[in-house]
Amino acid sequence: MKAAPVVHALADFDGVRQTLVHTGQHYDKNMSELFFEQLGLPKPDVNLGVGSGSHAAQTGQVMIRLEPVVLDREPDLVLVYGDVNSTVAAALVCSKLGIQVGHVEAGLRSFDRTMPEETNRLLTDQVADLLFTPSEDGNENLECEGVSSEKVHFVGNAMIDTLKRLLPVAKKRSPLKELGIESKSYGLVTLHRPTNVDDPSSLRSVLEVLDDISRQITLIFPVHPRTRQNILQLDLSCRNSDLRLVEPLGYLDFLSLQHGADFLITDSGGIQEETTFLNVPCLTVRENTERPVTVTLGTNVLVGQDMDRLRSEVARITDGRAKSGTIPPLWDGRTGERIADLICRT
Repeated sequence: MKAAPVVHALADFDGVRQTLVHTGQHYDKNMSELFFEQLGLPKPDVNLGVGSGSHAAQTGQVMIRLEPVVLDREPDLVLVYGDVNSTVAAALVCSKLGIQVGHVEAGLRSFDRTMPEETNRLLTDQVADLLFTPSEDGNENLECEGVSSEKVHFVGNAMIDTLKRLLPVAKKRSPLKELGIESKSYGLVTLHRPTNVDDPSSLRSVLEVLDDISRQITLIFPVHPRTRQNILQLDLSCRNSDLRLVEPLGYLDFLSLQHGADFLITDSGGIQEETTFLNVPCLTVRENTERPVTVTLGTNVLVGQDMDRLRSEVARITDGRAKSGTIPPLWDGRTGERIADLICRT
């Protein structure tokens, strides 16, 4: 979702040759191909096929497999996105080879070093040559860390480019019809972070609350593969049929469900941003967020691990007292163009 707008925008510049590398960190074949198709991305030129593994193993494998590709292609610039293991791995490889690195979604900080993503963000931003920030707090964070302001460019949120471009298409989809549910009569749930789904007591607590909430309003829960496995292993069955556990969805169907939802319950960073743009209330089951603009300006509320708080915030929403928000600056659907223009002028 972050790469597509930049790939499309760079394609409009004469003399720019792009190589698209899929590391394989997100390796579900069907879902990966579906996302590429729906986002209008070309087939990857290279697939490293890294797959799953520990943080160290996955990061190391990306580095080992990417280096010969970079040496062969000799790029002028390598763009990395977000905060996953592939991001920091590619940034380190290119930095050591003396190849310029551009980081799309730079400067975001949760200030929580227990999150592997925070380490990835910090290290990537220290070696990057061009840092493209999605919100002004990113610039402030980088300044505090001593990153030269000449490297930093506030460009807006590339994910919103994709959302804005594909929302009209998503609205024509019919996942609600297939589920037998009307728009604005349900909540949507996504959970995948280890603190919520890998610890048996945390997962049990969350499921029990979701089951309780679903007695008042239908909840649709596209279940991450790891979460489904943990539910099955722990025999955490759901007692209420209005908590709908469904298979993972493609981008368009999920966007359609977000647009039609009364609220989202999530631990995803990207969904905090998307709901802010869509003006849909978002309840984030985390103690902190690297996207504070979604709280200060947007529709996001951090409920942490406090399940009573989660219940009460859902009640506020269903009672018509949901938090409203505004769209942050430069979340206008033109971030990819700004990034491409900066790259081609540098």
